[in-house]
Amino acid sequence: MNTPAALIDFLNTPLIIGSKTIQNRMALAPMAGIGHTALRQVIASFGGHGLLFTGMVSAKAVPQENPNVSTVFTWQPESLNHTVCQIFGGDPKSMAMAARRIESEGFWGVDLNFGCAVAAICKRGAGAALLKTPGLAVEIVSAVRESISCPLFVKYRTGWQDNPDLAVAMGQAFENAGADALTFHPRVAPDRRSRAPKWDIIGQVKQAVGIPVFGNGNLFQPEDGLKMVTLTGCDGLSLGRMAAARPWIFAQWTQGVTPDRHIYHDTAMQMADVLAQYHDDVTAVKLFKKWAPYFCANFKFSQSILKQLMKANTIDQLKNKLHERLNVPPEILTVPNINLFV
Repeated sequence: MNTPAALIDFLNTPLIIGSKTIQNRMALAPMAGIGHTALRQVIASFGGHGLLFTGMVSAKAVPQENPNVSTVFTWQPESLNHTVCQIFGGDPKSMAMAARRIESEGFWGVDLNFGCAVAAICKRGAGAALLKTPGLAVEIVSAVRESISCPLFVKYRTGWQDNPDLAVAMGQAFENAGADALTFHPRVAPDRRSRAPKWDIIGQVKQAVGIPVFGNGNLFQPEDGLKMVTLTGCDGLSLGRMAAARPWIFAQWTQGVTPDRHIYHDTAMQMADVLAQYHDDVTAVKLFKKWAPYFCANFKFSQSILKQLMKANTIDQLKNKLHERLNVPPEILTVPNINLFV
């Protein structure tokens, strides 16, 4: 599918965020579990991205975390100039301490996750739980802002009630507390993608603040991206699940690259190799299997392929099964089967 020229032009317009400038406006969304360095490396190999966000890292762990053994707080040195480190936590002091280390390591910026609605995170008073205590959320933003000079992102969602006014007020409060940019997901916190996101709320947030707003939610095709930009006036696009499913999507949308029929086989093989480069066999296979549902969602017979991959116990077994199932390109869906997006 061809990418509209208007979208390519928009995405390749530089954008100032705090003290820095990005050359294109397309970002890997902050996610938990799959935004690891291997996915980021595969995405970077295709190019076309503006910013890449790490997986979610506990702020309390960051000051002592060893990047040589961590599966989340790890990176390639050459990637730091376009990578934002995402942290979660419910304590201003620990969030500020984590942010200081992140900046000292050379990351492009820091992202505060106030959007994750997973129960295990919310029970710790972090993620979307902070939208129930907006005063504390703002205090965290302020504390982090005082501790760093690099760009500061806040990712959040509509809230725990379907109330656009709260989303707008929170965006304004985050800006006033020192946030340089917002990534906004227009769904209520209990909703784990069972309903369509309300893009119009992105527009309301954008109109109410003076900092860049990245829109997030149900961006599947280039036409979706152009529609979101047109309807909301957002400053950039943030893709999560689709970037996991199709790591070349940034090059496709920003450079008009047309993927060939072998890209699925080659990308899966590359992911297996990169994971093996960073991890032991057990960990590499575990991380591949976390990614596999997103990737297999591309195929008409997704469940059959996924079932075969899940039987693998080593990277070599995975690669053999990938070659068996994907060497002859399977039938591809125009839009992935989102029921496999966990």
